Amino acid sequence: MASIKVILWKHDKKKDGTCPIAIRVTKDRKTRYIFTGKYIHAKDWNEDTRLVKKSHPNSKRLNNLLLKKLTEAHDMVLEVETKEKSQSVSSIKKKIVGETKKDFFQVSEIFLANLLKRKKFNQHYNQEKRLEIFKTFLGRQELSFTDLDVTLLKGFEAHLLYERKVAPRTAVNYLMLIRTIYNFARKEFSVDDKNYPFGKGKIQIKFPETEKIGLNIEEVQLLETVTEITLAQQQAVNVWLTSFYFAGIRVGDVLKLKWSDFKDGRLYYRMGKNKKLVSLSVPEKAKHILNSYIDNKEHKDDLIFPFLKGTSLKNEKQTETRVKTITRNLNRRLEIVAEKLKIEKKLSMHIARHSFGNISGDKIPIQMLQKLYRHSSITTTVNYQQNFMHKETDDALEKVINF
Repeated sequence: MASIKVILWKHDKKKDGTCPIAIRVTKDRKTRYIFTGKYIHAKDWNEDTRLVKKSHPNSKRLNNLLLKKLTEAHDMVLEVETKEKSQSVSSIKKKIVGETKKDFFQVSEIFLANLLKRKKFNQHYNQEKRLEIFKTFLGRQELSFTDLDVTLLKGFEAHLLYERKVAPRTAVNYLMLIRTIYNFARKEFSVDDKNYPFGKGKIQIKFPETEKIGLNIEEVQLLETVTEITLAQQQAVNVWLTSFYFAGIRVGDVLKLKWSDFKDGRLYYRMGKNKKLVSLSVPEKAKHILNSYIDNKEHKDDLIFPFLKGTSLKNEKQTETRVKTITRNLNRRLEIVAEKLKIEKKLSMHIARHSFGNISGDKIPIQMLQKLYRHSSITTTVNYQQNFMHKETDDALEKVINF
């Protein structure tokens, strides 16, 4: 028999400090949550009775609603388990949820809460902001899936491109988010497919090609030999070069490097993005930078670069927030350095990865580049590296016009 309880989900608070009320369904040690769309402060929740305290101004109405939903859930579970001997907790949840109509923004709240549970803090922050912009465009806080049609989405896309002046790739990110939440609703809440606005003849999401331009050898050498810059600017250059020397590892991973990550002339670390374990030989140029920080080393688990000092790396949300702030500061300093060196290309931390791709070009076998980039699929490597492999097309062009 499945266990059903009403709980206050304290893991995800809104900006006003309120938490969502959910129905928890447990069977065979597996649990699913059905969110009611109602929010209250923790001080107004009675953990013993699992009801809203009288201190809440709408306690009576909310408790009547919760008891009604709880009764409906129990009745549905009893009916399902009577008719069908074997039912998973997911299928029971779908049966219960199928009895109620879900609003797009109600599902969005659950989607966002799931991002937090998976500790995708940056993604949660960005997606929450996009949904707020979508709400502002609509001028309301509610949206039925029936109203979420092709006409509305085309209007929103035009609003993003021509009124908010966002880049085409950014507009695609908004549409992808809406599609992801819609698909989540189809899977988890049995939202009808007949009004689905995406696909052939409807809204088709196509990624515009993005320009990826990295520094060339001469420009990297300028960074390696730069003088007469401030200490803060030199620190930014050091972080950039460290990323470049290790095939463009992400700035968050560079900032979290510890002395203990280096053993027997190799770097061993776990990527922050996909948790893959990586082992790379430490180039002599990287050793030179690392040795310039050796005087600050007191313990083997100390961070090499000082930017995250005082930040608890166990607090992933705090760490991600700090990394974002530090990256903005590093990019500002790199812009100043680029101007002093008369480098006209954009210079940012992410460009270190593009620069490695640009200089490697078609000199390195694609399978080796896949290992260096830590891509799961070689297709990803091929698509990425095509931005920097120009020799064949350049030779072909010369053969045609050189007469």
